[in-house]
Amino acid sequence: MEKNVLGHARCGDPDAPGAAGDALAPGTDQTQRLAFVENDFESGGGFEIDRVMPELIESVHAARLGLPLAAEQSQERKIVSGTVYRFGNCYAGFFVLLYLGTDSTLTDNASMSDYLYENLAEEYAGLIAERVLQPGDRLPSVRRLASQKRLSMSTVLQALRQLEDRGLVEARPQAGFYVRRRARTAAEPVARGRLTRPTFVGVNQLLMEILQANEQPGMLPLGAAYPGPGLLPSLRMQRMFGKVARGRNDLLAVGRCTHNNDPKLVRQIVRRSLDWGGLLDAEELVITNSCTEAINLCLRAVAGPGDTIALESPTYFVLLQIIESLGMKALEIPTHARTGISVEALELATRGGAVKACLLVPNANNPLGCVMPDENKRRVADLLAERNVPLIEDDVYGDLCFMEERPRPIKTYDSSGNVMLVSSFTKTISPGLRVGYVAAGRHAAAVATLKTLSSGVTGTIQQAALNEFIEGGGFDRQLRQVRRSYASQVNRMADEVSEHFPAECLLSRPQGGFVLWVEMPRQVDALELHREAVAEGIAFIPGQLFSASGRYRNCLRLNCGNPWSDAIEGGVRRLGELVSRRV
Repeated sequence: MEKNVLGHARCGDPDAPGAAGDALAPGTDQTQRLAFVENDFESGGGFEIDRVMPELIESVHAARLGLPLAAEQSQERKIVSGTVYRFGNCYAGFFVLLYLGTDSTLTDNASMSDYLYENLAEEYAGLIAERVLQPGDRLPSVRRLASQKRLSMSTVLQALRQLEDRGLVEARPQAGFYVRRRARTAAEPVARGRLTRPTFVGVNQLLMEILQANEQPGMLPLGAAYPGPGLLPSLRMQRMFGKVARGRNDLLAVGRCTHNNDPKLVRQIVRRSLDWGGLLDAEELVITNSCTEAINLCLRAVAGPGDTIALESPTYFVLLQIIESLGMKALEIPTHARTGISVEALELATRGGAVKACLLVPNANNPLGCVMPDENKRRVADLLAERNVPLIEDDVYGDLCFMEERPRPIKTYDSSGNVMLVSSFTKTISPGLRVGYVAAGRHAAAVATLKTLSSGVTGTIQQAALNEFIEGGGFDRQLRQVRRSYASQVNRMADEVSEHFPAECLLSRPQGGFVLWVEMPRQVDALELHREAVAEGIAFIPGQLFSASGRYRNCLRLNCGNPWSDAIEGGVRRLGELVSRRV
């Protein structure tokens, strides 16, 4: 198959030699050939509609280079693949066109090359299955594979990403792709216990001791759930702050008591809600200083001291901290490591009106990493609305789930304003940014008032810089990168724990986020294990901190937010040895 590079196309220069208008003219060549027309986006180029045949542009559906052959046809031209962008009245992009002439050979080749990246992925999956490629072996570089197979680099990358999604290979920073070690598969934890009485929470003192021990210099960072600094767009955010500071003097000079939200940032949050099939109302949004503040405000808006809050078990310890600080009681609801909270148990718990509010993390729950099925989310939304129990939904990990489509929050199924959706950019952009938000539904006015009284206006420069980053497309690129990284790091951690911990241990199988839950044999006390591990420079979070009633004493949570390294591998191996000594 012949490939001809016909030249560049520029907006405003359609008559230049090699321009798209000439390259794509119907009479260019009536023989079968593959024409590759590439446009330089960085220079602001674009195809002018009048010169690139509107009927052809209309048939382009922004298929990515290397994806399956598109079926769309425009007269005698068939689109193989490509990406098209629109700038005002111009379209810009690069795409591959197939000219169909009288000879049918190339038409047959279309079926031959369907899903080129899948063919390559299957080839290497077979080599791995047949042990031709052994665990730990390095795959050829992207450039070398592209040259060997006569494929584009983007097609090769697509194949490698598919192998990574299937758990067959892993990407190592600055090193390439390697065959994953396939350790034994550990069973998942099961939902524990029955409903118990609501209890006042008492985790704060112990938690602070654990966190302080974990943050000593030189500790292996398997404790607090923070991303590795190298995965975050710190330099790009610095540029955004500089740009905003230079161009917006009013952000530092003007103060205000109300009007907390930056309208442009609100617009970005509303727009992004379309990604999960919903549409947030700008009027219900309150920008906060982190997700933690948002949850705090929501609880204060709907409950008071002594009230009972239903939540998953195990649950994120910061949620228990907030409940404790507000003098409220926690009611733990059994939660499955794959499907989330038991809807049946929640239905039983909310009978009689004793539960004042519900606080859930349905997408990539921390610490289990589970994602509730959509039907369960719908049932929870309907149940709590019917019983007038406000739901505070923590969706901070919603953008970090590993499936192809972002999972919907419960808020999607809320038609009465009963769900308060909270999130932040701590896990995706910067832990130090401290910008979160809540879409508070019918409680928006109460939350906004509490926000003003508690901390005033959220930093205006932070909001403006964050808007610049999202508006420029940086956030979408960041999400694509970190989702792949977190999925790979979680898988690698699970493999190493399965290999080095006792065979009786049970592991969660996270569907998102970057933490791993390990249930050890019952005779292992996680607090005692933590004291010994800290002495050897290894941090983790003991399971007792994820329960208001002291459950999960034989469990621990590991942070997988840092790229894999020899130090982490050695720490996990040593931790496994410490566990094995107690079995």
